[in-house]
Amino acid sequence: MSKTSIILVALCLVASCSAVDESGAVITNYRSEANPDGSYSYEYGTSNNIQAQETGVGGAYAAGSVQYTAPDGQPIQLAYTADENGYQPSGAHLPTPPPIPDYILRALAYIEAHPFARIQLKK
Repeated sequence: MSKTSIILVALCLVASCSAVDESGAVITNYRSEANPDGSYSYEYGTSNNIQAQETGVGGAYAAGSVQYTAPDGQPIQLAYTADENGYQPSGAHLPTPPPIPDYILRALAYIEAHPFARIQLKK
């Protein structure tokens, strides 16, 4: 075996040993409530530290949160609402768009200050 093959096999073994088997996780906390007016709430927790909760009203509104540890060890905390404005998640782990460059902001301000007159095409 070459050195490269030995290193590759060793890395595969380390990766498989470090993977956590969560198949034995059990629910440690569970509560669920559904009301005649369409409102509901639930929460649960598991032995592998997943926590979730949500409250809402039928298909009109929901708000909740989920907490767990990502495979890379990063703690994830996600809060969300869902209503007439759509699904709105928030969490430090979510990507954010880059800031709008200054030259684009200046161009937008110029366009707004100098509206373009509509051109009427002749037939």
